[in-house]
Amino acid sequence: MSSTPLRQIPFADADGTVRTLDDYGPGPVLVVNVASKCGLTPQYAQLEELQRRFGDRGLTVVGFPCNQFFGQEPGSMDQILEFCLTTYGISFPINDKVKVNGRNAADLYKELKQTADAAGKAGRVEWNFEKFLVAPDGSVRRFRPRQVPDAPEIVAAIEDALA
Repeated sequence: MSSTPLRQIPFADADGTVRTLDDYGPGPVLVVNVASKCGLTPQYAQLEELQRRFGDRGLTVVGFPCNQFFGQEPGSMDQILEFCLTTYGISFPINDKVKVNGRNAADLYKELKQTADAAGKAGRVEWNFEKFLVAPDGSVRRFRPRQVPDAPEIVAAIEDALA
């Protein structure tokens, strides 16, 4: 377990600038490992809708491209950013590519994966579009990839974190 608070663990944004979740403000952050060539890629539209719906109340959706699942995010950062903008009109931050599992997993994901999902299971990220809602106090709720971003339980968790 890291001695650095979760919201202060550094990572690189799409330009290589070092950031933390706190850089996105004091509100909740929905951290998602994303990919542009995945069957779940249409979740980008729902993620963008969450950003538009709750952004003015303090939510920030944050995408981390990941190519660990059958090479479904093979592009360069420029290609990824262009895809996100032209295909889904993404307005939320897309950060640098990361590994979410294994020895070389990003420090942020090493910490996030310690959180159990609703079934009590922690550990490895199962697939693209796994979602971690990080509340202002640093507590985390985990939602698996097939759980769509606008599912009632995710919306309720966002609303609770905004309260």
